[in-house]
Amino acid sequence: QVRLVESGGGLVQPGGSLRLSCEASGSIFRINDLAWYRQAPGKQRELVAEITSRDSTNYADSVKGRFTISRDNAKDTVYLQMNSLKPEDTAVYYCAANILSSHGTRWSWYWGQGTQVTVSS
Repeated sequence: QVRLVESGGGLVQPGGSLRLSCEASGSIFRINDLAWYRQAPGKQRELVAEITSRDSTNYADSVKGRFTISRDNAKDTVYLQMNSLKPEDTAVYYCAANILSSHGTRWSWYWGQGTQVTVSS
């Protein structure tokens, strides 16, 4: 079984910073792409940032220049450094990982439970 656990969310003032972490654990053979999504109240879940196994990255236009995604393969962890936060960044943030489990023969996407980020004065 594979689990993703996010941490690092919270309440921050506009202009502040937060760093989200997401650690994968369980029967993992290999991790391919990793991503962060977010969902604000009344809105659809949207892609925030993604990183491939070769460290190629892609960002939503709304966060370019402010957010940075990175990964530590030795720790099976993906990070999202969020700077210059705005009230419109308020959402539940989810990590997602494309994983080949040690029991499986195909790649599957796994999701974390989400962590709340609130940007407010």
